[in-house]
Amino acid sequence: MLQMGSPAPSIKVEDWLRGEPLATFQRGKVYIVEFRATWCELCAAEMLELMQLQEKYKDSGLEVLGIAADEEAATAVEARTKLDAWLAEKCPDLNHRIAFDFTGEMKKLWREPSFWFGVPTSFVVDRDGCIAFIGHLSQLGEVLPKVLNGSWRTSNKAKAADQERIATSEPLARGQALKKPIHDRFWAAVKLQDWKTALWAIEEGIAFMPDDLNFRLTHAHLLLHKIQDMWTGLPVMRQLVRDAVDKSTEDWMVSALDQLFHPANDHSRLPPADCFAMGKELSEHILALNPPQGDSPKFRSYPAVARYYHENGNNDRAIELVEVALTSLDGPEPIPAELKEQHLPHLLRALAKYRGARACCGALFAAAQNKFPKVPKRGQPRRKDKNG
Repeated sequence: MLQMGSPAPSIKVEDWLRGEPLATFQRGKVYIVEFRATWCELCAAEMLELMQLQEKYKDSGLEVLGIAADEEAATAVEARTKLDAWLAEKCPDLNHRIAFDFTGEMKKLWREPSFWFGVPTSFVVDRDGCIAFIGHLSQLGEVLPKVLNGSWRTSNKAKAADQERIATSEPLARGQALKKPIHDRFWAAVKLQDWKTALWAIEEGIAFMPDDLNFRLTHAHLLLHKIQDMWTGLPVMRQLVRDAVDKSTEDWMVSALDQLFHPANDHSRLPPADCFAMGKELSEHILALNPPQGDSPKFRSYPAVARYYHENGNNDRAIELVEVALTSLDGPEPIPAELKEQHLPHLLRALAKYRGARACCGALFAAAQNKFPKVPKRGQPRRKDKNG
């Protein structure tokens, strides 16, 4: 088990995309080892924060190391190409190292023994070469100065925080360990486009984890969009919708709605009557759970609901919902600026599509033909429409 006080694991990566290679941690320096991925909404925002920390504490011996070990691609070359383009777009002036690992070695060395599987995840290595902190970057405002001055690891607060992390994460880690053989078989089949074998792996997962959302979504997706077995797939989809509504959680309902109307999927073989009936039920429950007049963020769920109304011919309702989602970006609950930047172009593009006319927000606009310019860098005006 990797915990506070454990010697930092070694660095085993395939390549270094930014900065000079780092073979070992140097004593006397403090390192932030940040795991990130291009598909992670918060990772781009955290990269900018890490750049600020690197600049602020560089004279105190801090070095930031980004690890890209979670890219979703068929080959290492494809993953690296996608990652390189993402880095060039999101952070062209990056001031810290970025390492690339497609083998899974870094996950085995760092995240699995720490019971911390998601991204973004921050590990802090102190001046003695030991783990001082495992968690989220948002917690480092208090932790990092104390690691730099050597007072963190001996504090009661640090010990209590690490004990709480382990108590919370260990059960999740056991679940991940149970799912790993299934994931391995599934992804091996996906690489071969062997959809039936992939389906068997997912059905095995559902047999002992029937409430795992990812298993349930993948099950429906394989049947409807890969194997295109409507006879089997539609009942599976209907059950997913019923369960999503019964659970009354946005994640389940929005994910189910995306299976029916997201443009990334081919819906040409789905019976329209079934799709619209399920879409209506999901959309009404999402709006009841998160009503337009409420303070909860709308930018995650409302675009999915708007797609349903657009596909059903109610463009006015689709426009209204996207406009509400844009307004919610500046709602009472704070949203990181980089997260706003990521959602704003998609919302403007949807708005322009439904209006059939250009949609603007400060210096950013989307044309009706669904093309929009690159998101301006931080500091340029572009806020209005994303927040209303």
